[in-house]
This record gives sequence, structure tokens and C-alpha cells, in this order.
Amino acid sequence: MEPIVDARKIYKRYYIGQPNELEILHGVDIKVYPGEFVAIVGASGSGKSTLMNILGVLDKPTEGEYFLDGVDVSNSDDSELSAIRNKKIGFVFQTYNLISRQSALKNVELPMLYAGMSGRARARRAKELMAMVGMEDRMDHNPDELSGGQKQRVAIARAMGNNPAMILADEPTGALDTKTGRLVMDIFHRLNEEHGKTIILITHSPELAEETQRILTLSDGVIIGEREGKGHAGA
Repeated sequence: MEPIVDARKIYKRYYIGQPNELEILHGVDIKVYPGEFVAIVGASGSGKSTLMNILGVLDKPTEGEYFLDGVDVSNSDDSELSAIRNKKIGFVFQTYNLISRQSALKNVELPMLYAGMSGRARARRAKELMAMVGMEDRMDHNPDELSGGQKQRVAIARAMGNNPAMILADEPTGALDTKTGRLVMDIFHRLNEEHGKTIILITHSPELAEETQRILTLSDGVIIGEREGKGHAGA
């Protein structure tokens, strides 16, 4: 089976050639296979955000190769990267990143709009996705009318819009209370177990990382450990 994520010897440097040159990632290797639920865990300053930006094709490595779903994205230009992000990756951020002036349903439709899907088709799929995350009764509400947990469920539905190769979740429960965070994690587990969705969870929480199938520990820009997680207790 070919990996969805195949990152080889990834380095990331800033201020190259200047006295304050800074290397954040020091030759990271990561493979993630279809249907896996993988956690990347590390303390603040470990390089998690830098690595996430590269895996999410939001930034390019200084050195190394990155194959996403079989495509070498290392040397793609910005327009190619934008198209790859839209079709291959579903993002879920701690801060939700919803557009406040648009309804929840319209927020879910956005990636499909960018992908060129017809209005009728994207409205139908958006409603199906909202129902999947238990938000069918909030479709016409704007984000400022929703709780944090409801916003995150809308963000998860949006991430699934174009049926991406993987979902990249960056501290998705970081702004939520324990009960609401549990609900959000249960949705991720359902997407992984029932829909076969590949998920990479970026987190500083050892407890959340343990719920995944495989845990990669990042420290000072290096993967220092890899082990199996306990998986989903409800599985």
C-alpha cells in the first residue's frame, strides 16, 4: 500500500544566509498510510506548527521531498499547491477559521465552491455533511450564533467537503471544554472508523494522542519516538 503522506528528510530553515539563520526541522521522515489515525505530539516550540504547515502544503520545506497521495509537491508552484490543498486536504484548526458573515451551510460549501462544484450539488453535499456532524438544525445560523463545539463541528463538515485524501487537525479541541472536546474527538473517530478517512492529529495532549493508532513524538525539530496508541475505546 502506498502512503498518503511520504515526507523524506524534511528540513525547514528561516533567515537563510543571515547571521540569525534558524533551522526548525532537522531532517524529519514521516509516512502515513490510507485509513490511519496518527498523532503528532510535542511541546510548544517542538516544530509541530512548522511541520503541520509543510504536511498541509501551506509552506514548502527548505530541503527534502514530500509526496502527498502519490504527488511530489516539493517543487509545485503556488497555484498548484492551492489546488492540491483544496482537493487533497481537509483542515480543522483550533480557531475554526469560519467566515462570520456566511451561514454555517455556506461555510461548509466553500471548499466545494473553489473546486468548481455546481451550486445544487454542493448544497446537497453540505447538508449531508452537516447532518453527519449533528448540525442539521443549525445550518442557517452564522458562526457568531454558535457555540465553540458547534463551530468545530461545522469546521469538520467543511473539511470533508471535497472528500479529501486526509484530514489535518491542528489542536482541534484546544479551545473547547472537556465534554465538548470529547464530542469532537468522537466525530473524528467515526470519520476514521466508519468512513475510512485518514487523519493526522497535531496535539500537545498525551491523552488525545493515546486515542490514535500511532503516535509520533516531535522534539526540537526531530522525531524522537514512534509507538502505537491505544486507539478508540469505543471502537
